Amino acid sequence: MAENTEDTPDFPLPPASFMFLVESILMQTQMHLGLMHFGEQDEKSEPNLILARHSIDLLGVLQEKTKGNLTAEEQRLIENGLTELRFRYVQVSDEVKKRSAPADSTEKKDDRPLIITADGGKGTKTE
Repeated sequence: MAENTEDTPDFPLPPASFMFLVESILMQTQMHLGLMHFGEQDEKSEPNLILARHSIDLLGVLQEKTKGNLTAEEQRLIENGLTELRFRYVQVSDEVKKRSAPADSTEKKDDRPLIITADGGKGTKTE
């Protein structure tokens, strides 16, 4: 590949490797989960659970397709990374559900089936 000096970054790029690929996807997923953000402290973005789940699934495919071809360090990185991301995904999705629940959900709704009786529900026996 011919290098174009206009496209050369001002910072050194790390070498392309399996470890860098996995770490890139891990970081991207953390950003989708809202665990990492850049900018002001008050500018925390909302989690994007769909993209986070997709990235986790991609790592799972990568793990499956490379099984038996990784060094111990590479295997440990992908296994530990997936375990951590799956745990964080559950935590974040639970937090999102809690935030979206109605504020007056402290009263427990009676969702038992209604039984209509011949006496109109008064509880008197009719024989």
